[in-house]
Amino acid sequence: MTIAVCLKWINASGQTDIDDDRFMGFSYADQAALEYALRIAENTNDEVIVVTAGPVGAEAVLRDAIARGAQRAVRIDIDRSHDSAVIAQAIAQVVAHCSLIWCGDYSSDRGSGSVPAFIAAELSFAQALGLVEIQVPADSLHPIRALRRLDGGRREQLEIRGQAVISVEGSTARLRRASLKGSMAANKQAIDIVTVNQVATETPPTRAYRPRARAVAAPVGNSALDRVRQITDTSSSKGHGETVHLEPREAAELIVSKLREWGYQS
Repeated sequence: MTIAVCLKWINASGQTDIDDDRFMGFSYADQAALEYALRIAENTNDEVIVVTAGPVGAEAVLRDAIARGAQRAVRIDIDRSHDSAVIAQAIAQVVAHCSLIWCGDYSSDRGSGSVPAFIAAELSFAQALGLVEIQVPADSLHPIRALRRLDGGRREQLEIRGQAVISVEGSTARLRRASLKGSMAANKQAIDIVTVNQVATETPPTRAYRPRARAVAAPVGNSALDRVRQITDTSSSKGHGETVHLEPREAAELIVSKLREWGYQS
């Protein structure tokens, strides 16, 4: 079987809009994902393939991964500025044959962490995302045991079997050092270049939040001055409270009627 690791070529200096090779690399979360994939491959004799999406400069992270133990590397020739869904579709076409797909839980440039979920959706694989602890099985017959972070400080215990997309936090494992032999071999390693068929996706425009307009009753007054005074009157609070005891259905009807009366609902 084949284990895939998705690596993102990023600027570790924090300057996300500048691709300076002196500061480019891959995140601690991606490093942890690569380390776990290599540990599992050692016990199961599986092949580890590393994949990245980006320009020619992104091949540096692939050669780094090969120096540390990966067997094969693929670079997807695609603009990194694409939406996460488009990037995931491109990666899914390359790793569809893999048994496990390892990713970092999020990158340090955008930080959305949505690509692993998009890949799982594209391939209909199980998802085990945001893992904070992993027990590597001794062989392929046993499941991967993991601990997943939940909201509110809670944790969820998982057993991962079969095809799955797994994302891990950067603090869970430290990537091994590359040997001199591995580094020399990585410089000669051929990297597969793939041009995928991109599926167009429409990204909705992003605008600043604007609350819905309220329907306000027209001011009442005999003269224009009286109506202006009513609109601009701030001398007294117009808020009030009311306590009622009703059945759930009646309470819901009252809430809806009040929202309509106050102009929040048409």
